[in-house]
Amino acid sequence: MALLASAIPSLAVTPAFAQDHDAETHYRLFIGDHAEGMIRAVELDDGASAGTFALDMTPALTPSASGRTVFAVQGDAGKVTVIDTGIAFEDHGDHSDLTVTEARLLPGEIAGNVPAHVVEGSGTIAIFDDGTGRVSLLAEADVLSGKLDPVMLQPGGPHHGLAAPMGDYIVVSVPGEAEDQPRVGLKVVDRQGQQIGDVMACPAVHGQAQSARVFAFGCKDGVVIATPSAGAAPPVLQHIPTTDLGEGNVSTLKGGTALQFFLGNFGPNAVVLFEPGRDARFRKIDLPTRRVDFALDPAHARNAYILTEDGQLHLLDVIDGAITKSVQVTAPYSMDGHWRDPRPRLAVAGEHIAITDPLQGLVRLVGVDSFEEERTIPVEGVPYTIVAVGGSGATH
Repeated sequence: MALLASAIPSLAVTPAFAQDHDAETHYRLFIGDHAEGMIRAVELDDGASAGTFALDMTPALTPSASGRTVFAVQGDAGKVTVIDTGIAFEDHGDHSDLTVTEARLLPGEIAGNVPAHVVEGSGTIAIFDDGTGRVSLLAEADVLSGKLDPVMLQPGGPHHGLAAPMGDYIVVSVPGEAEDQPRVGLKVVDRQGQQIGDVMACPAVHGQAQSARVFAFGCKDGVVIATPSAGAAPPVLQHIPTTDLGEGNVSTLKGGTALQFFLGNFGPNAVVLFEPGRDARFRKIDLPTRRVDFALDPAHARNAYILTEDGQLHLLDVIDGAITKSVQVTAPYSMDGHWRDPRPRLAVAGEHIAITDPLQGLVRLVGVDSFEEERTIPVEGVPYTIVAVGGSGATH
Protein backbone atom coordinates (compact mmCIF):
# COMPACT_ATOMS: atom_id res chain seq x y z
CA MET A 1 0.00 0.00 0.00
CA ALA A 2 1.41 3.39 -0.97
CA LEU A 3 0.33 5.65 1.85
CA LEU A 4 -0.23 9.29 1.00
CA ALA A 5 1.96 11.97 2.54
CA SER A 6 0.04 14.20 4.91
CA ALA A 7 0.32 17.93 5.45
CA ILE A 8 -0.16 17.65 9.21
CA PRO A 9 2.70 19.09 11.30
CA SER A 10 3.55 17.32 14.54
CA LEU A 11 4.66 20.11 16.81
CA ALA A 12 3.78 18.36 20.03
CA VAL A 13 5.49 15.12 19.14
CA THR A 14 9.07 15.25 17.73
CA PRO A 15 8.95 17.53 14.72
CA ALA A 16 11.91 17.93 12.36
CA PHE A 17 13.86 21.15 12.50
CA ALA A 18 16.67 22.84 10.59
CA GLN A 19 20.12 21.49 11.41
CA ASP A 20 21.83 24.83 12.10
CA HIS A 21 20.35 25.05 15.59
CA ASP A 22 21.19 22.95 18.62
CA ALA A 23 18.22 20.76 19.50
CA GLU A 24 16.73 20.32 22.94
CA THR A 25 14.27 17.50 23.56
CA HIS A 26 11.85 17.31 26.47
CA TYR A 27 8.96 14.95 27.15
CA ARG A 28 6.51 14.70 30.03
CA LEU A 29 4.16 11.87 30.88
CA PHE A 30 0.78 12.54 32.48
CA ILE A 31 -0.59 9.46 34.25
CA GLY A 32 -4.10 9.02 35.59
CA ASP A 33 -4.50 6.85 38.69
CA HIS A 34 -7.01 4.00 38.58
CA ALA A 35 -7.78 3.91 42.29
CA GLU A 36 -8.17 7.62 43.04
CA GLY A 37 -8.73 10.94 41.35
CA MET A 38 -5.12 11.84 40.73
CA ILE A 39 -2.89 12.78 37.80
CA ARG A 40 0.84 12.41 38.28
CA ALA A 41 3.20 14.11 35.84
CA VAL A 42 6.75 12.78 35.46
CA GLU A 43 9.73 13.79 33.37
CA LEU A 44 10.61 11.15 30.81
CA ASP A 45 14.38 11.58 31.00
CA ASP A 46 14.85 10.94 34.74
CA GLY A 47 11.43 10.03 36.14
CA ALA A 48 11.34 13.09 38.40
CA SER A 49 7.96 14.40 39.47
CA ALA A 50 6.59 17.26 37.36
CA GLY A 51 3.51 17.76 39.52
CA THR A 52 0.61 15.94 41.16
CA PHE A 53 -2.95 17.08 40.52
CA ALA A 54 -5.91 15.98 42.64
CA LEU A 55 -9.26 15.45 40.91
CA ASP A 56 -12.66 14.09 41.87
CA MET A 57 -12.31 10.74 40.10
CA THR A 58 -10.10 8.69 37.79
CA PRO A 59 -9.89 10.77 34.60
CA ALA A 60 -9.90 10.01 30.91
CA LEU A 61 -7.01 12.02 29.45
CA THR A 62 -6.95 13.77 26.07
CA PRO A 63 -3.97 15.92 25.02
CA SER A 64 -4.46 18.86 22.69
CA ALA A 65 -2.85 18.80 19.26
CA SER A 66 -0.27 21.36 20.36
CA GLY A 67 0.62 19.50 23.55
CA ARG A 68 0.05 22.68 25.58
CA THR A 69 -2.91 21.23 27.47
CA VAL A 70 -4.32 17.92 28.69
CA PHE A 71 -8.09 17.62 29.21
CA ALA A 72 -9.02 15.47 32.21
CA VAL A 73 -12.58 14.23 31.70
CA GLN A 74 -14.42 13.18 34.85
CA GLY A 75 -17.73 12.08 33.38
CA ASP A 76 -19.47 10.76 36.50
CA ALA A 77 -18.35 13.87 38.41
CA GLY A 78 -19.83 16.10 35.69
CA LYS A 79 -16.73 18.13 34.92
CA VAL A 80 -13.65 18.55 32.74
CA THR A 81 -10.51 20.09 34.18
CA VAL A 82 -7.49 21.19 32.17
CA ILE A 83 -3.76 20.93 32.86
CA ASP A 84 -1.23 23.32 31.37
CA THR A 85 1.54 20.85 30.51
CA GLY A 86 4.32 23.45 30.67
CA ILE A 87 5.56 22.32 27.23
CA ALA A 88 5.24 24.95 24.49
CA PHE A 89 6.61 25.47 20.98
CA GLU A 90 6.92 28.74 19.09
CA ASP A 91 7.05 28.26 15.34
CA HIS A 92 9.75 30.14 13.42
CA GLY A 93 9.25 28.52 10.02
CA ASP A 94 12.52 26.59 9.67
CA HIS A 95 12.56 25.66 13.37
CA SER A 96 10.55 25.97 16.57
CA ASP A 97 11.68 27.19 19.97
CA LEU A 98 10.91 24.92 22.91
CA THR A 99 9.89 26.42 26.26
CA VAL A 100 9.60 24.24 29.37
CA THR A 101 7.89 25.57 32.50
CA GLU A 102 6.08 24.00 35.45
CA ALA A 103 2.95 22.03 34.74
CA ARG A 104 -0.11 23.38 36.52
CA LEU A 105 -3.79 22.69 36.98
CA LEU A 106 -5.67 25.55 35.37
CA PRO A 107 -8.28 27.28 37.53
CA GLY A 108 -11.93 26.60 36.93
CA GLU A 109 -13.61 23.72 35.17
CA ILE A 110 -15.92 22.99 32.27
CA ALA A 111 -19.10 21.77 33.92
CA GLY A 112 -21.53 19.31 32.38
CA ASN A 113 -23.90 16.49 33.10
CA VAL A 114 -21.85 13.54 31.85
CA PRO A 115 -19.02 15.00 29.70
CA ALA A 116 -17.29 12.36 27.60
CA HIS A 117 -15.49 12.62 24.26
CA VAL A 118 -13.05 15.48 23.66
CA VAL A 119 -12.24 16.01 19.97
CA GLU A 120 -10.08 18.72 18.40
CA GLY A 121 -10.27 19.88 14.81
CA SER A 122 -9.66 23.09 12.84
CA GLY A 123 -8.33 24.81 15.96
CA THR A 124 -11.50 24.12 17.94
CA ILE A 125 -11.92 21.72 20.87
CA ALA A 126 -15.35 20.08 21.16
CA ILE A 127 -16.57 18.38 24.34
CA PHE A 128 -19.64 16.18 23.97
CA ASP A 129 -21.92 15.78 27.00
CA ASP A 130 -23.61 12.37 27.02
CA GLY A 131 -26.11 13.44 29.66
CA THR A 132 -27.58 16.30 27.64
CA GLY A 133 -26.39 15.88 24.03
CA ARG A 134 -24.88 19.35 24.30
CA VAL A 135 -21.59 20.28 22.59
CA SER A 136 -19.15 22.77 24.13
CA LEU A 137 -16.77 24.51 21.73
CA LEU A 138 -13.55 26.17 22.95
CA ALA A 139 -10.24 27.47 21.63
CA GLU A 140 -7.11 26.33 23.44
CA ALA A 141 -5.82 29.90 23.72
CA ASP A 142 -8.97 30.84 25.64
CA VAL A 143 -8.57 27.87 27.96
CA LEU A 144 -4.96 28.83 28.73
CA SER A 145 -5.97 32.42 29.45
CA GLY A 146 -8.70 31.30 31.86
CA LYS A 147 -11.69 32.00 29.59
CA LEU A 148 -13.73 28.89 30.26
CA ASP A 149 -16.82 30.21 28.51
CA PRO A 150 -17.53 27.76 25.68
CA VAL A 151 -19.98 28.21 22.87
CA MET A 152 -22.82 25.76 23.57
CA LEU A 153 -24.74 23.89 20.87
CA GLN A 154 -27.67 21.51 21.23
CA PRO A 155 -27.63 19.43 18.02
CA GLY A 156 -29.59 16.51 19.52
CA GLY A 157 -30.74 14.68 22.61
CA PRO A 158 -28.70 12.87 25.25
CA HIS A 159 -26.69 9.83 24.16
CA HIS A 160 -23.13 8.48 24.24
CA GLY A 161 -21.97 10.64 21.37
CA LEU A 162 -19.23 12.72 19.80
CA ALA A 163 -18.64 15.93 17.86
CA ALA A 164 -15.78 16.62 15.43
CA PRO A 165 -15.10 20.23 14.31
CA MET A 166 -14.31 20.65 10.60
CA GLY A 167 -13.86 24.30 9.68
CA ASP A 168 -17.19 26.12 9.83
CA TYR A 169 -19.00 22.84 10.45
CA ILE A 170 -19.21 20.07 13.03
CA VAL A 171 -19.89 16.38 12.42
CA VAL A 172 -22.02 15.05 15.29
CA SER A 173 -23.52 11.69 16.17
CA VAL A 174 -27.28 11.14 15.93
CA PRO A 175 -29.17 9.25 18.69
CA GLY A 176 -31.89 6.71 18.04
CA GLU A 177 -35.51 7.68 18.56
CA ALA A 178 -35.99 5.35 21.53
CA GLU A 179 -34.08 5.99 24.76
CA ASP A 180 -32.48 2.53 24.69
CA GLN A 181 -31.68 2.65 20.94
CA PRO A 182 -27.98 3.11 20.12
CA ARG A 183 -26.62 5.85 17.88
CA VAL A 184 -27.92 5.58 14.34
CA GLY A 185 -25.64 7.84 12.33
CA LEU A 186 -23.86 11.13 11.78
CA LYS A 187 -24.92 14.56 10.57
CA VAL A 188 -23.27 17.86 9.72
CA VAL A 189 -24.29 20.98 11.61
CA ASP A 190 -23.13 24.58 11.28
CA ARG A 191 -21.66 26.65 14.10
CA GLN A 192 -25.17 27.52 15.25
CA GLY A 193 -26.09 23.84 15.54
CA GLN A 194 -28.38 23.78 12.49
CA GLN A 195 -28.36 20.56 10.45
CA ILE A 196 -26.94 20.68 6.92
CA GLY A 197 -28.01 17.86 4.60
CA ASP A 198 -29.19 14.36 5.48
CA VAL A 199 -28.17 11.95 8.22
CA MET A 200 -25.51 9.43 7.14
CA ALA A 201 -26.27 5.97 8.52
CA CYS A 202 -23.56 4.71 10.89
CA PRO A 203 -25.10 2.18 13.29
CA ALA A 204 -23.74 2.36 16.87
CA VAL A 205 -21.26 5.06 15.84
CA HIS A 206 -18.32 5.12 18.25
CA GLY A 207 -14.75 6.34 17.97
CA GLN A 208 -13.18 8.91 15.69
CA ALA A 209 -9.78 10.04 14.47
CA GLN A 210 -8.31 12.61 12.11
CA SER A 211 -5.59 12.14 9.50
CA ALA A 212 -4.66 15.19 7.44
CA ARG A 213 -7.98 17.04 7.13
CA VAL A 214 -10.10 13.88 6.97
CA PHE A 215 -12.07 12.42 9.90
CA ALA A 216 -13.05 8.77 10.22
CA PHE A 217 -15.79 7.37 12.48
CA GLY A 218 -16.37 3.77 13.52
CA CYS A 219 -19.71 2.05 12.82
CA LYS A 220 -21.19 -1.37 13.49
CA ASP A 221 -21.01 -2.13 9.75
CA GLY A 222 -18.02 -0.10 8.57
CA VAL A 223 -16.62 3.41 8.83
CA VAL A 224 -17.78 6.84 7.74
CA ILE A 225 -15.24 9.18 6.19
CA ALA A 226 -15.80 12.95 6.47
CA THR A 227 -13.86 14.85 3.78
CA PRO A 228 -13.69 18.66 3.71
CA SER A 229 -15.07 20.43 0.67
CA ALA A 230 -13.62 23.34 -1.25
CA GLY A 231 -14.60 26.84 -0.24
CA ALA A 232 -17.39 27.25 2.28
CA ALA A 233 -19.22 24.01 1.41
CA PRO A 234 -19.86 21.49 4.20
CA PRO A 235 -17.82 18.28 4.51
CA VAL A 236 -18.91 15.22 2.54
CA LEU A 237 -19.80 12.03 4.45
CA GLN A 238 -19.19 8.62 2.87
CA HIS A 239 -19.97 5.21 4.37
CA ILE A 240 -17.48 2.40 3.64
CA PRO A 241 -18.67 -1.10 4.64
CA THR A 242 -16.47 -3.69 6.36
CA THR A 243 -18.85 -6.60 5.86
CA ASP A 244 -16.34 -8.55 3.74
CA LEU A 245 -13.85 -8.62 6.66
CA GLY A 246 -15.93 -11.08 8.69
CA GLU A 247 -17.15 -10.80 12.26
CA GLY A 248 -16.22 -7.57 14.04
CA ASN A 249 -16.60 -3.81 13.91
CA VAL A 250 -14.59 -0.62 14.34
CA SER A 251 -15.12 1.34 17.56
CA THR A 252 -11.69 2.85 18.28
CA LEU A 253 -9.59 4.74 15.72
CA LYS A 254 -6.16 6.36 15.44
CA GLY A 255 -5.13 8.67 12.60
CA GLY A 256 -1.71 8.89 10.97
CA THR A 257 0.22 12.15 11.00
CA ALA A 258 3.08 12.10 8.48
CA LEU A 259 1.15 9.54 6.41
CA GLN A 260 -2.58 9.64 5.75
CA PHE A 261 -4.16 6.45 7.06
CA PHE A 262 -6.28 5.13 9.92
CA LEU A 263 -5.79 2.19 12.28
CA GLY A 264 -8.85 0.79 14.00
CA ASN A 265 -9.80 -2.13 16.16
CA PHE A 266 -11.86 -4.90 14.59
CA GLY A 267 -13.37 -7.16 17.18
CA PRO A 268 -11.20 -8.23 20.14
CA ASN A 269 -8.54 -10.12 18.13
CA ALA A 270 -7.72 -7.95 15.13
CA VAL A 271 -7.02 -4.46 13.82
CA VAL A 272 -7.67 -2.92 10.42
CA LEU A 273 -5.64 -0.46 8.37
CA PHE A 274 -7.39 1.70 5.83
CA GLU A 275 -6.51 4.65 3.64
CA PRO A 276 -9.16 7.04 2.30
CA GLY A 277 -9.30 7.39 -1.46
CA ARG A 278 -7.89 3.98 -2.38
CA ASP A 279 -9.80 1.06 -3.90
CA ALA A 280 -8.40 -1.63 -1.57
CA ARG A 281 -9.16 0.34 1.57
CA PHE A 282 -9.12 -2.24 4.37
CA ARG A 283 -6.43 -4.65 5.48
CA LYS A 284 -7.17 -6.84 8.48
CA ILE A 285 -4.31 -7.95 10.77
CA ASP A 286 -5.10 -10.81 13.13
CA LEU A 287 -3.49 -10.71 16.58
CA PRO A 288 -2.14 -13.67 18.61
CA THR A 289 -4.40 -12.85 21.60
CA ARG A 290 -6.95 -10.20 22.48
CA ARG A 291 -5.93 -6.56 22.14
CA VAL A 292 -5.46 -4.37 25.25
CA ASP A 293 -4.39 -1.05 23.70
CA PHE A 294 -2.73 0.36 20.59
CA ALA A 295 -1.01 3.57 19.52
CA LEU A 296 0.56 5.22 16.47
CA ASP A 297 4.04 6.72 16.40
CA PRO A 298 3.85 10.29 15.07
CA ALA A 299 7.63 10.55 14.61
CA HIS A 300 8.26 7.12 13.04
CA ALA A 301 5.49 7.24 10.48
CA ARG A 302 5.22 3.54 9.61
CA ASN A 303 5.18 2.32 13.24
CA ALA A 304 2.12 1.28 15.23
CA TYR A 305 2.29 -0.47 18.59
CA ILE A 306 -0.22 -3.00 19.88
CA LEU A 307 -0.30 -4.52 23.37
CA THR A 308 -2.10 -7.86 23.72
CA GLU A 309 -3.44 -9.55 26.84
CA ASP A 310 -0.51 -11.97 27.05
CA GLY A 311 1.68 -8.98 27.94
CA GLN A 312 3.41 -8.74 24.56
CA LEU A 313 4.04 -5.50 22.71
CA HIS A 314 3.92 -5.82 18.92
CA LEU A 315 5.38 -3.53 16.25
CA LEU A 316 3.03 -3.21 13.28
CA ASP A 317 4.50 -1.89 10.04
CA VAL A 318 1.57 0.08 8.63
CA ILE A 319 2.98 0.13 5.11
CA ASP A 320 3.59 -3.62 4.90
CA GLY A 321 0.55 -4.37 7.04
CA ALA A 322 2.43 -6.94 9.13
CA ILE A 323 3.72 -7.41 12.67
CA THR A 324 7.52 -7.34 12.44
CA LYS A 325 8.62 -7.49 16.09
CA SER A 326 7.21 -8.61 19.44
CA VAL A 327 8.54 -8.37 22.98
CA GLN A 328 7.23 -9.44 26.39
CA VAL A 329 6.77 -6.30 28.53
CA THR A 330 4.25 -7.12 31.28
CA ALA A 331 2.65 -10.11 32.93
CA PRO A 332 -0.63 -11.14 31.25
CA TYR A 333 -3.62 -8.83 31.75
CA SER A 334 -6.79 -10.74 30.88
CA MET A 335 -9.47 -8.92 28.94
CA ASP A 336 -12.14 -10.81 30.85
CA GLY A 337 -13.95 -8.73 33.45
CA HIS A 338 -15.08 -5.10 33.40
CA TRP A 339 -13.75 -2.84 30.64
CA ARG A 340 -12.65 -0.34 33.31
CA ASP A 341 -10.48 -2.84 35.20
CA PRO A 342 -6.86 -1.63 35.55
CA ARG A 343 -4.96 -2.67 32.44
CA PRO A 344 -1.91 -1.18 30.70
CA ARG A 345 -2.16 1.80 28.38
CA LEU A 346 0.31 3.08 25.78
CA ALA A 347 1.77 6.47 24.86
CA VAL A 348 4.61 7.34 22.48
CA ALA A 349 7.26 9.78 23.69
CA GLY A 350 9.96 10.38 21.10
CA GLU A 351 12.24 7.35 21.02
CA HIS A 352 10.28 5.43 23.67
CA ILE A 353 6.96 3.65 24.01
CA ALA A 354 5.65 4.28 27.54
CA ILE A 355 3.46 1.51 28.97
CA THR A 356 1.65 1.70 32.29
CA ASP A 357 1.82 -1.47 34.39
CA PRO A 358 -0.94 -0.87 36.98
CA LEU A 359 -0.36 -3.97 39.11
CA GLN A 360 3.36 -3.26 39.42
CA GLY A 361 3.14 0.52 39.93
CA LEU A 362 5.43 1.19 36.99
CA VAL A 363 5.71 2.89 33.65
CA ARG A 364 7.82 0.69 31.39
CA LEU A 365 9.87 2.34 28.65
CA VAL A 366 10.55 0.32 25.49
CA GLY A 367 13.01 1.73 22.97
CA VAL A 368 11.61 2.37 19.49
CA ASP A 369 14.83 1.15 17.83
CA SER A 370 15.87 -1.62 20.21
CA PHE A 371 12.27 -2.74 20.84
CA GLU A 372 13.34 -3.87 24.29
CA GLU A 373 12.52 -2.56 27.74
CA GLU A 374 15.27 -0.05 28.53
CA ARG A 375 14.15 1.17 31.95
CA THR A 376 11.17 1.70 34.24
CA ILE A 377 9.73 4.65 36.15
CA PRO A 378 8.11 3.87 39.53
CA VAL A 379 4.78 5.68 39.93
CA GLU A 380 2.76 5.96 43.13
CA GLY A 381 -0.71 4.45 43.29
CA VAL A 382 -2.13 2.48 40.37
CA PRO A 383 -0.86 4.06 37.10
CA TYR A 384 -3.47 3.59 34.40
CA THR A 385 -4.27 6.15 31.67
CA ILE A 386 -1.29 7.93 30.13
CA VAL A 387 -0.48 10.63 27.59
CA ALA A 388 2.89 11.98 26.48
CA VAL A 389 3.63 15.54 25.39
CA GLY A 390 6.84 17.14 24.25
CA GLY A 391 9.28 17.10 21.37
CA SER A 392 12.39 18.83 20.08
CA GLY A 393 13.05 22.53 19.71
CA ALA A 394 15.96 24.80 18.95
CA THR A 395 18.15 26.24 21.69
CA HIS A 396 20.03 29.51 21.23
